Amino acid sequence: MRPTALPWIASTALVFSTLCSAANAVKTCTLSPLGHGRDDTDQVEEAIAKCGQSGHTVFEPGQYNITRKMTWNLVESTIDLHGYLNFVPDIQYWLNPNNTYRVVFIQDQASWFVVTGRSFEIDAHSTGGIMGNGQTWWSYYSANNITRLDGDGRPIALTLVNVTNGTVKNFRIEQQPFWCNAVAESQSVVYDGMLCNATNEDPRFVGQNIVPNTDGIDTYRSDDVTMINWDITCGDDCLAIKGNSTNVVARDITCRGGNGIAIGSLGQYVNLPDIVNNLTIENVQAIRLDSNVQPNMGTGIYFKTWTATVHGVPPTGGGGGGGHVSNVLARNFSLDRVSLPIHLYQTNDGQSGDAPSKLQFSNLAFEDFTGTSLSDEIVDIECSAAVPCPNISFRNINVVPPSGDAPEYVFKNVVNETGLPSS
Repeated sequence: MRPTALPWIASTALVFSTLCSAANAVKTCTLSPLGHGRDDTDQVEEAIAKCGQSGHTVFEPGQYNITRKMTWNLVESTIDLHGYLNFVPDIQYWLNPNNTYRVVFIQDQASWFVVTGRSFEIDAHSTGGIMGNGQTWWSYYSANNITRLDGDGRPIALTLVNVTNGTVKNFRIEQQPFWCNAVAESQSVVYDGMLCNATNEDPRFVGQNIVPNTDGIDTYRSDDVTMINWDITCGDDCLAIKGNSTNVVARDITCRGGNGIAIGSLGQYVNLPDIVNNLTIENVQAIRLDSNVQPNMGTGIYFKTWTATVHGVPPTGGGGGGGHVSNVLARNFSLDRVSLPIHLYQTNDGQSGDAPSKLQFSNLAFEDFTGTSLSDEIVDIECSAAVPCPNISFRNINVVPPSGDAPEYVFKNVVNETGLPSS
């Protein structure tokens, strides 16, 4: 059933006012939730239309029911989001391609909430954000043994597209069905304070990772992106830095379960080179959760590309793409029983006999890694034979293998490495 069949409410909780002074006039829109079972989408869109440009919109505490895809075009404006945008979990409705946006090019992903524009700030004050109702989605897919594929229509919770000088602060996203965030085709974006929580509470699936693809964020075709003070509980990549992401800073990041920090995957599109340059990722904690809650805690940081052989077409297939990754600094990582602390491989979704990747990694620096690993291999850097990796450096790598075993460091097709012995 289409979720807009919720009861029609003649009244509105939206208040619109203009505050005037001798110098300027500031439009202000103030909303409060209509109440349980009622559809807030109209009043939210009305407020953004009136005050989203050169204005101020205030969401009072509570839950705002959203029943259809929504875009906020914000220009020189501020949003105070004290409550939650609650995306009603009608799975079949949202899986209909007509009911979501496909604005994130990579892997043809779906979005139900898109923010675009320039010079804006959204502050959720650590009391508001998005309710994704992900448990309904996770249990539905797991109970029915439905295969999850890239681009299958599961929506990204919050998508920023074509944004310049945008800030998202103190934002909470509970139970994202799919990726928690995505930023694409954007420049000068700051996320200051982001919580994403994909925690299974269905007792039927205790001890299983039924929350795959719940990445904290995927960045794509964006420059000058800053992420600070993040707390991510997920079953996949804590942060995923994808193609043509440049000048990215990630600082003070807590990853609870999942796969750690990912650079990639890259090289999926044969005619579209991926350039990733100037990344600083620092002050990261990777925390292994109780295995009954989330069994995965994959890496501290890892890098991955497709091979140079094309298998099928995106979003589920691909390969053959070129480009490069350069000038990456990863430092001050604290690791709690991760499976493999530092990893680079260039055979994502590959097959025996594939041509080696054409995408080159260079100038990668890893500093001040501490904690514990579940394997003796602390570092595994396996570069492509076609484009070996120059300038891979390490300093103060003090991650302890299990049972006091000697650490192992694996290097393949690395031109020069400093700071560690090779195994």
